[in-house]
Amino acid sequence: MAERIIFHIDVNSAFLSWSAVKRLKEDPTAVDLRTIPSAVGGDRASRHGIITAKSIPAKKYGVTTGEPVVNALEKCPDLVLVHSDFTTYREYSHAFIEILADYSPLLEQVSIDEAYLDVTDYLNASVKKPGADLRQRAVDLAAEIRARILRELSFTVNVGISNNKLLAKMASDFAKPDKTHTLFPEEVPAKMWPLPIRELYGCGKATAERLIQAEIRTIGDAAHADPDWLMAATGEKSGQYLWRSANGYGSDTVHPERDAAKSYSNETTMSSDITDDNYTMRMPEVLRHLSEKVAGRLARDGVYAQTITVTLKTSDFRRHSRQTSLPESTHDAETIYRTADRLARELVFGEHGIFTKGTTARTDAADLGKIGIRLVGVGGSNLDTGTFRQIGLMEWMQEKKVSEEEKQRRARLDSMLAGVREKYGKDALHKGAN
Repeated sequence: MAERIIFHIDVNSAFLSWSAVKRLKEDPTAVDLRTIPSAVGGDRASRHGIITAKSIPAKKYGVTTGEPVVNALEKCPDLVLVHSDFTTYREYSHAFIEILADYSPLLEQVSIDEAYLDVTDYLNASVKKPGADLRQRAVDLAAEIRARILRELSFTVNVGISNNKLLAKMASDFAKPDKTHTLFPEEVPAKMWPLPIRELYGCGKATAERLIQAEIRTIGDAAHADPDWLMAATGEKSGQYLWRSANGYGSDTVHPERDAAKSYSNETTMSSDITDDNYTMRMPEVLRHLSEKVAGRLARDGVYAQTITVTLKTSDFRRHSRQTSLPESTHDAETIYRTADRLARELVFGEHGIFTKGTTARTDAADLGKIGIRLVGVGGSNLDTGTFRQIGLMEWMQEKKVSEEEKQRRARLDSMLAGVREKYGKDALHKGAN
């Protein structure tokens, strides 16, 4: 069977890069945000908000995505902060995907800033040297795509190359920015197995911590572990996935179109817990950021959500969620944010809330002062394509049309009656009895 070549293309520091490109377009003399300690998110004056993207120089100061702005400024007092601009992000994402589509119809966009591309047919059709190495041609093509994106759009990408999507994704996460990396099956022992287990794609933080406690510290450790033991330790599906992924097995099918989503959600893990003391300062910004991301994805796909859900995970690893149905479906960020904010406050401060004494969310031994929120999620479900709101508009217009016609009919009748009464007297006509 012919070898397949799959790329995973990932924009380097997407939100930060796209903000930098827009800024330079508007003012060519401006400092490139990518070359200085900078980040997207929050407000310097109020020191509120969270970091949603960071530059490589900021990363060297220890600034991390998801941490409070106040913490980031303590690490890097000269950090330059810019506000999120999702309109710009969607524009650059669209342009990025359009370029990739020139190379293959087998294009699977998995987020606003990353996609898989099966270039097997493109490489075989464009071979110039008979017998030329397919993998070398793949590396050359990756360099061409990177150069074109930089030339036309002014930002950089990483390209990971392999025979399946898992390894291509892992490869693109190697050294950045503006790099091409290969991770073919025979390269797994040298390039992937020495990595910490937490860097295995799909291995969550809690799972990684559990594995580390069991002396599974590297991806190689998981690859050589007994699959039955992994399933017993992490659950059947999770254990199977961990063992297969650690050994480099993954899907080689790139889906040109994603299955219709049943819901849209985004969540983020806090670098430090949100507590009763700092809730007002930190939670609104987190909820707004997540609501904007959900709204952006809904709007991009042309769908509306009628049910909004908020999920919170506490420091004792318990999940709590609350949802509500809106009178009318929406993909408006402000509507989603206001709803999410209300739901979160009910979860936290309502009867039996997370920060309320006597809550059922806590174990008897838990200390109220130690409970914190470590993960926040916002979601939209019960989707529609706007058909009902369009029907509603049409019905309203039809009712308005009928109303206008009725007014005109009544005006003609009143005019006729007035003429009869004028000619034959005001008592010539009477209303019929009901």
